[in-house]
Amino acid sequence: MGYTPETEVLEICRDLIRIDTSNFGDDSGPGERKAAEYVAASLAEVGIESEIFESESGRASLVARWGNQDSPKPGLLIHGHLDVVPAQADDWSVDPFAAEVVDGYLFGRGAVDMKDFDAMLLSVVRARQRAGAIPDRPITLVFTADEEAGGLLGAHWLVEEHPGLFEGCTEAIGEVGGFSTEIGGQRLYLIESGEKGLGWMRLRSQGTAGHGSMRNTDNAITHLASGLLALGAHEWPAEPGPSMQLLLTKVRELTGSDGTPDELIEHFGPAVRMIGAGIRNTTNATMLQAGYKHNVIPGEAVAYVDGRYLPGHADTFIPTVQGIVGDSITVESYINEAALEYAFEGDLVDAMTVALHSQDPEAHIAPFLMSGGTDAKAWHKLGITSYGFTPLRLPGDLDFTALFHGVDERVPVDALEFGSKVFDEFLNLI
Repeated sequence: MGYTPETEVLEICRDLIRIDTSNFGDDSGPGERKAAEYVAASLAEVGIESEIFESESGRASLVARWGNQDSPKPGLLIHGHLDVVPAQADDWSVDPFAAEVVDGYLFGRGAVDMKDFDAMLLSVVRARQRAGAIPDRPITLVFTADEEAGGLLGAHWLVEEHPGLFEGCTEAIGEVGGFSTEIGGQRLYLIESGEKGLGWMRLRSQGTAGHGSMRNTDNAITHLASGLLALGAHEWPAEPGPSMQLLLTKVRELTGSDGTPDELIEHFGPAVRMIGAGIRNTTNATMLQAGYKHNVIPGEAVAYVDGRYLPGHADTFIPTVQGIVGDSITVESYINEAALEYAFEGDLVDAMTVALHSQDPEAHIAPFLMSGGTDAKAWHKLGITSYGFTPLRLPGDLDFTALFHGVDERVPVDALEFGSKVFDEFLNLI
């Protein structure tokens, strides 16, 4: 085509990392406005107009139209988020916002989640726009705020306040998928075809308040602790759905082994922490609140539990938790967002597959169910089918899943360049 989409990807990613968009889950962070303005300027430089929307001061998302808007093909939404989780600089070997390249890796908060994809997308769009290689499909480019805190000030706000922006979009491409791992000595690329439901819960226990020096068999903290211990010890059964069944079939093919779902998942090594969560419900206590003085037994204790449930388990998840912790604890739904799962088939899946093979002919490809959540949950409200496709060819010994929100978050420079070439080919095929 006479252009090289990977040329700019490293510098764009470095620029984005250097713009601190830390999201603390409240109004104390810097917001995404500066990053949104950078994206707007990058698009404007090649003649693409965009619009910035603020849900609150500084909490900025950007939307742009691209591609052939007159095409009869259904619209495609391509999205990335601009915010990142905070980083404690003292824990890192490099400044998390300096975007240093060390030993072939780009270090920085957001290098994996997800300014790498933002940079791939910008580099490919800019290169194609300069070359006049505009996809023959209506495309909506969206860079959102607040994904790291649930998207209430980003994707969900856009869907609720400006649904017309997404009119005509039927499919979406976003984060957490398309990265490689090694199974049986062969590269396997995992494409996200769904994500677990968000079932955050508040657990309350009541007791008899009193003096800390006296006997008390009705202690709210003790009741709560007993319930949390039971929940922590509970072994949720493996119940892989369609996406994970396809993944397990691929693992059998690559390894020549069989066994239970848990035994097969162990082939992913350290990545089992994320991949293994896709075959069962999970519950993890994350916060505790009780008491106000050392010698006063409180009348109430509260815990917060991060629950994630499989598709099809929305109605049974919280009642099951209630049964585990017992009647002395009240389980309340705190935040609930639907589990998503889409068929791993169709033109979009075919395009992702062919694009990966164009740069890695020996690639094996399978879907997986994401343990966490993304902005796809917002697009789902509009009936948009979403897949995670951030293509990265990674070293077999890299513990990639540990880098999400981790210390020394980093991405191989050659993986960024690989991803840009794959995504460029993907746009040829849609």
